[in-house]
Amino acid sequence: MFNSIDSLTAFVHAAQLGSFSAAARHMGKSQSTVSEAISQLEIDAGVALFDRRTRQPTLTAAGARLLSHAQHVLHSHAALRQQALALQGGEEAQLSIVLSDTFQSQAFETLLTAFAERFPLLRLECLVGEDDDVLALLRSGRAQLGVMRAQGRYQADVSAQALPGHTAMALYVGAQHPLAQAAQVDEAQLLQHRELRLSTYTRSPAGPHSPRCWLAPSYLLLLELTARNFGWAALPTWLAAQFGHGQLVQLNTANWPQATTLDLVWLRTAQLGPAACWLIQQLQHAGHTAAAR
Repeated sequence: MFNSIDSLTAFVHAAQLGSFSAAARHMGKSQSTVSEAISQLEIDAGVALFDRRTRQPTLTAAGARLLSHAQHVLHSHAALRQQALALQGGEEAQLSIVLSDTFQSQAFETLLTAFAERFPLLRLECLVGEDDDVLALLRSGRAQLGVMRAQGRYQADVSAQALPGHTAMALYVGAQHPLAQAAQVDEAQLLQHRELRLSTYTRSPAGPHSPRCWLAPSYLLLLELTARNFGWAALPTWLAAQFGHGQLVQLNTANWPQATTLDLVWLRTAQLGPAACWLIQQLQHAGHTAAAR
């Protein structure tokens, strides 16, 4: 039982979600099943993983120490299954991947040349999504892989692999915007103008910087609004350079541009075929470059 993937998954979910009942709902199992799996894991480990004297079970010191090891085992198990599926052959009929606009498309397009040669009959679907929308599309089964801005923490059902390099974000306005001619722009000046802000379908954004704010679910749409002088926006520098067509002005603002890293993500429970496994391997070693211009 100590090596049971189900018991380790129950342990990790309960620790991350804060309760046995939340873990049970997430796993689609009864609370008693989750509780029994964790209890058996505690017997096999010889230590208490949770303190049950509180209203919600909390990790013991031993549980906290073992949590990272359990997560490592689950990650290794997912990698093992991924490799086994690749060895089985049986190419999937379609592969859907969600791409953030922060991912420089030229790097991906170069990789697609090799992908098309290796899997000429496979139907490839490229979706666009940001942040929580990427994970939602994976969990719904709408997509198998995603590339997104790196998150500080993921739920236990998500496998994440950091991609090489980084992408840069900067503040932009249209060429005819009142801030376009400013040598230096501070926070007070930004507050006087409309902010164009990313908003995913899945989650409302945090409070905007400006009292006036328009929201859009993609950076490309934000870029179009910015180019039409509706406000200022934080945009990927590569996107502004490639699609701004000279209509955007990068603002000289303290603490900008900002660098951010990207992750390749997929679900641990996903039945990934050889094409998805090949793409994961290639993206992990791709020289992704999105340097600020």
